[in-house]
Amino acid sequence: MRDGCNLKAFLRLIGLVVIAGLALQLYFVARIALMTVIDPESTAFERSETYRVASTTGSLKWRQQWVPYSQISDHLKSAVIASEDATFVEHDGVDIEALEKAWDKNARAEQRTQQTISRLSVAKPAASAQKKPAKPPKIVGGSTITQQLAKNLFLSGERTLLRKGQELVLTLTLEALLSKERILEIYLNSVEWGEGVFGAEAAAQHYYRKPASKLSAYEAARLAVMLPRPKYFETRPNSGYLSSRASTIVARMGGVEIP
Repeated sequence: MRDGCNLKAFLRLIGLVVIAGLALQLYFVARIALMTVIDPESTAFERSETYRVASTTGSLKWRQQWVPYSQISDHLKSAVIASEDATFVEHDGVDIEALEKAWDKNARAEQRTQQTISRLSVAKPAASAQKKPAKPPKIVGGSTITQQLAKNLFLSGERTLLRKGQELVLTLTLEALLSKERILEIYLNSVEWGEGVFGAEAAAQHYYRKPASKLSAYEAARLAVMLPRPKYFETRPNSGYLSSRASTIVARMGGVEIP
C-alpha cells in the first residue's frame, strides 16, 4: 500500500513538473509574440549585468536608447552579419554548417593542448619548469544571431544541456514568430557593446559621439568586431587586432544580404 502511495506521489510530481515546463514555454511564446509589436524594455542579460555592476561599484550604469530599424546604419547591419552570422537571412535560426566547423575547430584545439601537455609531462623536470604551462584551448562558438538573441533575452549564462535545449526552442520560436528584420532590430538594440553600454545607439554615441544612423563602414566594422568581447576591446581602443579585423569585415560587408 505504501509503495502504491509513493508511486502516485512520484507520478503527481512528474505531472506537476511537466505542467510547469509547458507553462514556462507558453510564457516564452507569449513574450516573443508581443515582441512583434512591442519593443522589449530589457533582456535577462542586461538585467544581470546591471545588477552585477551595481553590486560591485554601488552605482547603476546602464546606457541604452532604442531606435527603429530604419535609424540604424545599414553599414552596421552588414558589419554585424558579416562578422557574426554570414548566412543570417538564409538559415532558420541554427546554422548546422557553422556548428560543425566550430565543433571541429574546438576538437583540434583540444587535441593540440593535450599533445602539448603530454610533451611537457615527459620532459625533464628542469626543462619543463622553464616552459610556460599549456594554455587552455580557445572555445569557438557557432551560435547564430537568433541564438544569441534567445540567450540574451531569456536565459542565464550557465552552460548546461538543459539550457542549450531551451535556447534551441527559443531560437526556433523567434524565427517562427518574428521576421528576420525584427530579430536583427531587437538584437542590435540590446546587444552589449561595453560596460553598461547596450544597443547600437548607445554604442555609436559612446565610441563615436554620433547617432547609429551616421556610422561609417569602418566605424560599423569596428563595433561589429567588438561584439564577442566588448568589455575587453572597450579598454583597448588602439588594438591592432581590432583595426586589422575591422578592415577584413569591411571587405566582406558587400557580400552579405541584410533583411
